[in-house]
Amino acid sequence: MPDPFSDELSSDMVANMGRLVAEPVAGDNALAMSVGELAFKLKRMVEGEFGHVRLRGEISGWKRVASGHCYMSLKDDQAVIDGVIWKGNALSLAFVPQDGIEVIATGKLTTYPGRSKYQIVIERMELAGAGALMALLEKLKAKLAGEGLFDGTRKKRLPFMPKVIGVVTSGTGAVIRDILHRLEDRCPTHVIVWPVKVQGEGSAAEIAAAVRGFDAIVPGGPVPRPDLVIVARGGGSVEDLWSFNEEVVVRAVAACTIPIISAVGHETDTTLCDFAADLRAPTPTAAAEIAVPVLADLRLTIDSHRNRTERCARRHVERGRERLDALARLLPKRDQLLGPQRQRADDFGQRLDRGLERRLTLARGSLDRSGAALRPATLERKLEAKRAQLDATWRLVQSLNPDAILDRGYARVTARPGGETLASAKSARDAGTLTLHFRDGVLDAVTDTGLERPAAKTYAAPKAKAAPDPAPRQPTLL
Repeated sequence: MPDPFSDELSSDMVANMGRLVAEPVAGDNALAMSVGELAFKLKRMVEGEFGHVRLRGEISGWKRVASGHCYMSLKDDQAVIDGVIWKGNALSLAFVPQDGIEVIATGKLTTYPGRSKYQIVIERMELAGAGALMALLEKLKAKLAGEGLFDGTRKKRLPFMPKVIGVVTSGTGAVIRDILHRLEDRCPTHVIVWPVKVQGEGSAAEIAAAVRGFDAIVPGGPVPRPDLVIVARGGGSVEDLWSFNEEVVVRAVAACTIPIISAVGHETDTTLCDFAADLRAPTPTAAAEIAVPVLADLRLTIDSHRNRTERCARRHVERGRERLDALARLLPKRDQLLGPQRQRADDFGQRLDRGLERRLTLARGSLDRSGAALRPATLERKLEAKRAQLDATWRLVQSLNPDAILDRGYARVTARPGGETLASAKSARDAGTLTLHFRDGVLDAVTDTGLERPAAKTYAAPKAKAAPDPAPRQPTLL
């Protein structure tokens, strides 16, 4: 086809270039295609030609959208190609892609008509060699270390003798048998095994779920809560141990409130799980040795402590006895200590006997004198004096009796009801109803409502003098 921009143009071409509306051209049998037709022809051509390709490149612009699909670009020093991983394939990736990691992507080439761009639909993606794998490991390690997940201040102290041990490992491998045998030899302990996949697709999620499951057990429930957890796996390559480098596992181990021993691989193998755990064991068997003490050694230690305690107790008693014997030799004899007290007791006993005899003689003399004073004549004189004193007191009582004057024509006025004696006309008028007490009986009366008459002058009889009490006589001593 001649170049339309060359200087040599045919006459037909010159004639057609100036047309406004497209018209069929003589000798041209190519029909005009739509853009969509061309785009889908290119799509079918590219997919038919490049149905299976493997590309090596560095990840750039990695992102996972809400739908679960992942988008990125693969680049090298010469070109860039877009890539997409659909949700189903993204879930089966053995690692978490990150920018700057060199990978080998396997898939098919296609076009995206909406942007007139070609891209690779990735079905499988792997790290491009051990170097890329270690680069991803170091990048993740730096990220988690920056968050403080590997700090020594987060490490928990292991229990000296755990009653229950939880083990996260494969349920059928040699690792769990080695751990159980070692625990049985050293110190039989209750073991709870949480079987998981230790490599391959979905293994990291199972390991993390097992660690979180042990941590979620409530104390006192039907399943005992472990005092210690061992995360274990046998040796293998970096790819085999990669599940224990996954971020989900490292975060689960670091967040567990139960002390954890990481026993992944052999002594030369190191994973990020080792840094997050509270203690790293070189092998699973070594983890069992670290977890519990040797029961026989404990018994020997207890026996040694018991023997030392008994020897110390016996020695303390012996020394006490020696000190007591030394002090006893320094003390004076019993007769020397009690001799003066015995003599004083004998002296007081003799004085007590003499004192009792003296007191008895004095008491007998006093009794004789008192008996002589109680003669009948003396008693009659005292009785007559008391009788005279009683008669005088009775006469005084009779003279003070308010009813004694009733025999001489007087009357005593009391209020009714109540019976209190009235001593004035006002109180009699206020009472209204009265009772008059005479020598031979009583009479009820009502007060006059007229004018009060002046009271008659009365004369009080002189009080009789009471007879003086006879002077008491003193007893005469014979």
